[in-house]
Amino acid sequence: MAYSWFKAFHIVGIVVWFAGLFYLVRLFIYHVEANQEPEPARTILKNQYQIMEKRLYNIITTPGMLVTVAMAIGLLSREPDVLKEGWLHVKLGFVVLLLGYHHYCKRLMKQLAQDTCKWNSQQLRALNEAPTVMLVVIVLLAVFKNNLPTDITAWGIVGMIIGMAATIQLYARKRRKDKEKLTTEMVQQQSS
Repeated sequence: MAYSWFKAFHIVGIVVWFAGLFYLVRLFIYHVEANQEPEPARTILKNQYQIMEKRLYNIITTPGMLVTVAMAIGLLSREPDVLKEGWLHVKLGFVVLLLGYHHYCKRLMKQLAQDTCKWNSQQLRALNEAPTVMLVVIVLLAVFKNNLPTDITAWGIVGMIIGMAATIQLYARKRRKDKEKLTTEMVQQQSS
């Protein structure tokens, strides 16, 4: 029975953790884009995003991570033989990367608060895709274990990454064109 409780709350922790990670970097994007706004909107937006980032990181994302890790330890304590499985080693490697990503987000949050962040919004959009790739790999490993069809999986992940990169580029192009169109319309209105 304990195993089922650990597993249930491990899944809940994963959902909460990833929801926080996905939204946190989205807030970073908005935070960086606030620099393009005129005052006083710039300061108001940046202050609001900073509050939202801190609350999301401290109240949702980090507790989600802690529940995930604690429940994983509980699961492993109930089935220690699984530690001998190769798929779990790979999965844990991706979890370590994800933990690094989580803590790197904290670093970015501090840089944004101090106005020292060097990332632009397009780079942050690409960074925001990293946990998606890790989530897919981790879930596939958990489901398929040692029977993961690596050839199909590898091509699927490569395709997913290419799709994400293309989407980011297309979105950036659309935003650029929309901005140019808006600027043109404003110039025409001012000259009328």
